[in-house]
Amino acid sequence: MSAPEKKPATIAKEPYVDLAERIFVNLAARIYSTPSAPDQKKPDPKTLAVMSFKMAEAFEAATKETDRAKAATEVANKAAVKLDDVDLSGVFASTAKK
Repeated sequence: MSAPEKKPATIAKEPYVDLAERIFVNLAARIYSTPSAPDQKKPDPKTLAVMSFKMAEAFEAATKETDRAKAATEVANKAAVKLDDVDLSGVFASTAKK
């Protein structure tokens, strides 16, 4: 009998990494699959990857500026309990030793 094989734990990707990956794949497919003139140089893949991450970050920043996102943030802020504003002195006073 052999021990069951352990699968390596998968690391969850953050959404912007997934978006940047999709942008990179699409850009790379367009750039590197089309024929170009012999004197035209194609960009370095690392440069393309950096640009993909910048585009993903810009997309996420723009998403937070939409009216829908602002409304959702406002609703969440109104529903949040701010512990600094809560007076708990009455709770602690009743449990104090006499």
